Amino acid sequence: MDLIPARIGLIYNPLGGWFRKHTARMQSLLATLPEIRQIQATDQIEFECAVTAVVEAKIGWLIVVGGDGTLQGVMNCLFERLPSDRWPEITIVPAGTTNMTALDLGMNGQAEQILSRIRQHLQRPGDMKQVRRPVLRIEQTGMRNVYGMMLGLGLIARGVKFSRSQIKQLGMTGNIFTVVIVLRSLIGMFLGRPQAEWAPVRVAQIDETGVLSEKVYLFALISALEKLLLGIRPYWGQEPAPLHATFIGQHSRRFWRAIWPLIAGRGHHLQKEDGYTSYNTASIELWLDDEYIVDGELYYASSRNGPLKITADGPILFRIL
Repeated sequence: MDLIPARIGLIYNPLGGWFRKHTARMQSLLATLPEIRQIQATDQIEFECAVTAVVEAKIGWLIVVGGDGTLQGVMNCLFERLPSDRWPEITIVPAGTTNMTALDLGMNGQAEQILSRIRQHLQRPGDMKQVRRPVLRIEQTGMRNVYGMMLGLGLIARGVKFSRSQIKQLGMTGNIFTVVIVLRSLIGMFLGRPQAEWAPVRVAQIDETGVLSEKVYLFALISALEKLLLGIRPYWGQEPAPLHATFIGQHSRRFWRAIWPLIAGRGHHLQKEDGYTSYNTASIELWLDDEYIVDGELYYASSRNGPLKITADGPILFRIL
């Protein structure tokens, strides 16, 4: 029997895409959980204050109500304060514009359904599934460490930037939001748009001979998740390592025929010499001067500060209801 921890905390972001569309219902449900310490946080300063309160209160189970960006904000602050083996166990209530991590962990149902399940668990404690996941630690000289579950470059970052400036204003969330972004990125590529906002990304890495060489990619990603939104799994490496890395070259051969096996994780027949590379690793270093995204949040890397170092950290423990 899984006993309720003595201290339970909840951090919620009322600006999360799904939460914002259902504010009254969400506030009503949160009011049914008075035994849980609840803290609102909408930006970096408030995340820091909220996590400080969680650490000082020695919270054993932390519920995060928000999307991928909210979870990332909480994780960044937790890593600055505690080693991962001293973290509270985390439950994600998916209430953001995108909820990729929650879906990958198997947190099924809408936010209000999961909050109801939490209330039921408080009344009648029972077993809960536990899942461990590694986390990306992203480092570069001159910047604060960034932690997250998925890093994207090229068309992935361009699509997210476009969505934040235009599509998000329409109020789309979840899979509909994701489909629109993916289609917009692919259409822009198919039409050969010359605009800089849809340009591929130039990335330099140290090759097998120890030489720093640059290549141009349509997109690249490094992920600690087994599946991304819509259940896609765009990697097929076999190495026993915690992070998945995939790089798709700018002039990949037969790209349109390769899309389905690429997103389904069935790209084992795709060849590196044709522009398709996927492998598992514990760490990777990239030199670039471009934007990148981590769990939907935009950052910028400058090669003047040396390589962008991506390393597996954690793992951290999630509770699934």
